[in-house]
Amino acid sequence: MSGRGRLTLGSFAATLLAAGALLPLVKPATWIFTAAILLAVQSGIGVLTRRVPLARPLTVAAQALASLLALTLVFAREQALLGLLPGPQALGRFAALFRAGADDVSTYAIPAPDTEGIRLMLVGGVLVIGLLVDTIAVTFRSAAPAGLPLLALYSVAAGLSDGGASWLWFVLAATGYLLLLLAESRDRLSQWGRVFGGAPRPGGTAAAGGGQALAPVRTGRRIGVVAMGIALVVPAALPALSGGLFGGPGEGAGEGGRGGTISAVNPLVSLQDNLRQPEDREVLRYRTNATDTSGMYLRLVALDQFDGTSWKSSVRPIEDVPERLPRPDGLGEQVRTTEVTGNFVASSTYEQKWLPMPYPAARVEIEGRWRYEPAGRMIVGDDKQNTRGARYTVTSLDVRPTAAQLAAAPPAPPKLLAEYTRVPDSLPLDVKSTALQVTKGARNDYERAVKLQDWFATDGGFRYDVEVESGTGVQAISRFLERREGFCVHFSFSMAAMARSLGIPARVAVGFMPGISQSDGTMSVGIRDAHAWPELYFEGAGWVRFEPTPTRGSTPEYTRQQSPTGTPTESARPESSASAMPSAAPSTSESCPPELRRLGECGADPAAGGASSEGGGVNPLKVLLICLAVAVVLLLPLSPLLWRTRVRARRLGSSGRTAEDAVARTLAAWREIGDTAWDHGVAPDESRTPRKTAARIVRLGSLEGEPANAVHRVARAVEQVLYAPQPRPATGLAEEVALVRSGFATAASRGTRLRALLAPRSAVRVVWATSERWSAVTRAWGLRRDALSKRATSAFDRLSRDRAA
Repeated sequence: MSGRGRLTLGSFAATLLAAGALLPLVKPATWIFTAAILLAVQSGIGVLTRRVPLARPLTVAAQALASLLALTLVFAREQALLGLLPGPQALGRFAALFRAGADDVSTYAIPAPDTEGIRLMLVGGVLVIGLLVDTIAVTFRSAAPAGLPLLALYSVAAGLSDGGASWLWFVLAATGYLLLLLAESRDRLSQWGRVFGGAPRPGGTAAAGGGQALAPVRTGRRIGVVAMGIALVVPAALPALSGGLFGGPGEGAGEGGRGGTISAVNPLVSLQDNLRQPEDREVLRYRTNATDTSGMYLRLVALDQFDGTSWKSSVRPIEDVPERLPRPDGLGEQVRTTEVTGNFVASSTYEQKWLPMPYPAARVEIEGRWRYEPAGRMIVGDDKQNTRGARYTVTSLDVRPTAAQLAAAPPAPPKLLAEYTRVPDSLPLDVKSTALQVTKGARNDYERAVKLQDWFATDGGFRYDVEVESGTGVQAISRFLERREGFCVHFSFSMAAMARSLGIPARVAVGFMPGISQSDGTMSVGIRDAHAWPELYFEGAGWVRFEPTPTRGSTPEYTRQQSPTGTPTESARPESSASAMPSAAPSTSESCPPELRRLGECGADPAAGGASSEGGGVNPLKVLLICLAVAVVLLLPLSPLLWRTRVRARRLGSSGRTAEDAVARTLAAWREIGDTAWDHGVAPDESRTPRKTAARIVRLGSLEGEPANAVHRVARAVEQVLYAPQPRPATGLAEEVALVRSGFATAASRGTRLRALLAPRSAVRVVWATSERWSAVTRAWGLRRDALSKRATSAFDRLSRDRAA
């Protein structure tokens, strides 16, 4: 196989192995087969065009065109001309798929479903990276810089995978890159052997001789293994990458609006940001026929997964909104329920994909593209649908279980119990021990839940404070239990975790408190009404609300001694007047409305962004390691340039005090001219005399005028110090070398100049020097080992003779 063929296979393998890091992001991962086939087509086109041969830009253009045709055939066949040629309709189809894919990326949690938009983005991204790698490594014959697009591909995957980009994917990606480097090194070594076959390097045979020519390859393999080992060890000390597909809120739908999944937001930073707002702003107004609105919390989403780092929502299937929602799971007929109706009007500046409504909703009337998630009984917008200016009516159930009913609740179903009592192995022991201590003496789960609520709200000495350090992980819970100050997120997350540790099914709900009653009979919900509370499951009553946060919200009546009764009044629809519309809107001076910040769509809170669930501030060691890792990544592609600059400075440095130093500087200047010519494509030939070498450099380098004369002058100076009876070293050699370099820069093309600067060919001397040093070390060790062996043998022989005597 030719050298370019090996490079093509190496670039294909390196790209595909690096793309493997994307596999944990999407399920099922069948897209990788499509990407592999199209990448093979792209590489094949490159092989054919380079054999024609075509100019390098035309080769790249042909590969790009073939990739576009292949993508059209796979993703836009029906809109393409003759099923293959991308016309305006096909390009429009690509634009629509990319928009859909971008929406899906901001919607789904990991692993996201394999929608057509996400598939196009993945396959198209792999083809783009593959084209870059093939162009750099094969077309322009420079494999080392091809690691940059591979690194970009792996970094994106690692940053989005939330722990899915494990060491295995790194090893595969690094292996692909090393294979590419070895393919290039083998190709270059074969060329060096043909060029220098008559001039063996000191300390070794000619490349054509066989054995020593492979030493750089062996050295490169050893360096690669060491580099991979270091790269595997260093990330263990670095902060972990996390995040879903951009961690955004939203939903997803399958083809034709059927099926699909949804994921929810992590509310920590947005909730704290909203609660810190200096001015409350209205986001929602509603009118209801409920006689008591203190318990009408407006629920957005339920967080039912606790992985030790944060609470988040599970990926759930969604469906069309039914005319009437099914009865809530676990709610029995013996529990008293009353239907209440509320008419809601959202602010024109409030944009959220989750619909705020009382729990549990029984019927929802709303215009637009909305979907239903049955497990959490949530309504979510589809295809960019949001709550901005929405008007809707919700009929919900006012569930009033009694304390006796909750105390007598039978065990939850095994499947639900297993899912909603799961806690991470990293949960500190003090969380469960504290829960056991607080609930000591309780006879059932209901009494345990009430004891936990009352301990947080009144008996435990906790203080409500939105300025405390943020955190949702297991260490943050321990820290919160010790310091006993926090805001609603800390109280709800901690109570839910403690309830789960006691075997009580629990989850966390995020939404708004009921709001403030207005003089016109409506309820106004502001941005500072954002809230989080725990929901615990009791068979017969379903999911019921608890309120552990002191000074916030209202304590549920079924956790008190008495449970007042009441019936709803007549429903009244809000008027389309100013009183029924939200009266407050964000000022134009703010770049992002607070209601968007509240739901995590404006980025992290600067005050809380630096905090983590682990606490403890900045680790200097981690910062140092991160800086070193960044420096290595940035300096590695520039290492040939830096080495070449250092060698040039050393060769053209001070001439020294003795005549021997001046002679050495003359020879060093001559070597610098030879390496400069080599960097610009004029390979050295050590079999020629200095005068013939100078003529060859001038001829092949197209040097003219003073640069050409400078080469001849330095050549004569070399002959003088080598062969004259009384050597007279020349002066001004640094200026002569500068003239030669300027001549090469003027005569060479832009690509050749860039190659000579960033990837100088003479940098191979580093490989030679490393190989020679390694050979010297192994020879010295071999001699010492033989000597030790002889000494041991002689000592053994003497001992044997003495024993025989």
